[in-house]
This record gives sequence, C-alpha cells and structure tokens, in this order.
Amino acid sequence: MLLSDYISDYLDYILVVMAVSIIIMLICLIVLFVKSSKLKKSYKKFMEGAEGKSLEEQFEDKFKQLEELRKESKLHTDQIKKIFENLMITYQKIGIVKYDAFQEMGGKLSFVLAILNDENDGFLLNSMHSTREGCYTYVKEIIKGESFVVLSSEEKLALEEAKKTKNYME
Repeated sequence: MLLSDYISDYLDYILVVMAVSIIIMLICLIVLFVKSSKLKKSYKKFMEGAEGKSLEEQFEDKFKQLEELRKESKLHTDQIKKIFENLMITYQKIGIVKYDAFQEMGGKLSFVLAILNDENDGFLLNSMHSTREGCYTYVKEIIKGESFVVLSSEEKLALEEAKKTKNYME
C-alpha cells in the first residue's frame, strides 16, 4: 500500500485532526493576543507615570529625595551625638536623705541632696533645720564621687544613693 492510498483511506480522520488543531491554535492565538494587549496597557501606564511624568523623571526625583534623606539623617545623627555629649556632663544622678539634724528639736526637715553627672562630679547640698536656730545650708563639691571635705553619715548616704542611680543613656 502506497502513502497516497493510506492518506485517501484516512482523509476524513486527518482533516478532523487538522481542523481541531487549527481551532486549538486559534484559541491559543486569541488568548495570547488578549494577554499581550493587557501587558501593553500596563506597560504604557507604568511608563507614563503619575501626572504624565516619564519613568526616568520619576527615578531622578526618587534619587534626589533619597539624597536629601541621607543628608538629613547625617544631620540628625550629628545632632544626637551632640545631645549625648551634653547629657554626659549634665546632672542626672540624684540622691536625697531626710534627717533630724538636732535630735527632735527641728523635726525631720533637714536634708542632704546629692547631684552628680555621669562621671560622678557634682555637689552635695546640706540643709540643716532647727526650730530655735533657723536653717543653715552648706554646699560641698564632689569630684569623681569623692569629697575633699569630711562628710557626715547622711551626706555619705545621699552620695552613695546618687552614685547608684542608673545612667539611662547606656
């Protein structure tokens, strides 16, 4: 049997298969065309950008904004460093002890206030109150957590309380 005889015998089947193949290809072509048109629309929209700007202009604007943000960030970082430096020398540790300076003659109106910076430099403020004598206030300098003047027990307590105060910057 020759090829031409074989084709003539099955011509109906061959034509049906070819017709089905063509229909499937047409369906695929239509699907691809629809997807392609959607892609073109989204591409045009992307390239137009907001308010008619081109994509290149938008990128340039974003890079300029990014550079401005970097400059502002550096400025803020420098400012924060200065704030931290200033905080290290400000008084931030406090200790206070109330006591009766003259044993039941002045009440518990006397107090010692210790005020220190981060390096434990500062001063002690001692206010002694008496109902008969009045009020006396003394200041004693503190350097590196130590005083060069003799401290009373209340002043030592206030100083130790201030030195124990947590530094919140760490």
